[in-house]
Amino acid sequence: MNIFDKAPVIDKDVFVAPSASIIGDVQLGRGSSIWYGCVLRGDVNNISIGSGTNIQDNSLVHVAKSNLSGKVLPTIIGDNVTVGHSAVLHGCTVEDEAFVGMGATLLDGVYVEKHAMVAAGALVRQNTRVPCGEVWGGNPAKFLRKLTEEEMAFISQSAVNYSNLAQVHAAENAKSFDEIEFEKVLRKKFARRDEEYDSMLGVVRETPPELILPDNILQGKLQKAT
Repeated sequence: MNIFDKAPVIDKDVFVAPSASIIGDVQLGRGSSIWYGCVLRGDVNNISIGSGTNIQDNSLVHVAKSNLSGKVLPTIIGDNVTVGHSAVLHGCTVEDEAFVGMGATLLDGVYVEKHAMVAAGALVRQNTRVPCGEVWGGNPAKFLRKLTEEEMAFISQSAVNYSNLAQVHAAENAKSFDEIEFEKVLRKKFARRDEEYDSMLGVVRETPPELILPDNILQGKLQKAT
């Protein structure tokens, strides 16, 4: 949605879920994904999101025209960043390959460096800097420990995983109503066991013992159905 004279600039390879709202001066880089229920509101300042970044379901990204110290505060999020479900980012900066956990809140002037992690549910106070390679958590957030090499690799992989998943969701959302209805018919058709067809192929489909109902139970279910 446009507001004032500002319009979003969205790369053609970005996935924006149908229930997400992208408003005003917002720039989204190649391969990023904005998931269901998110709001990115660039009205009184701008939002910039790099390539391969995922903003997960129900997250909010907003900006500040200025704060008490008179600083202009856009929100800048780098490349390959993961922002977990229901996070709030307000007038802050998150560098490349950083990780913001589910339900975390980043207030005005927060700066999260590359390969840093904000733990789920953390409240990062104004003008706090989270250094590279550190995990911060709590309310208010404070240093917890250093990230391991495996955790740093996980941050990068998380961004790749979400980029791939976004392509699947984009393809599903692009389908017409008729295509969706046709697929429903196909699923119903192939959900039934066709023993004659199986025998032609030499396929034997065995039902696991734990799924076989005793005759008395099965008979009772049939009687109720009739």
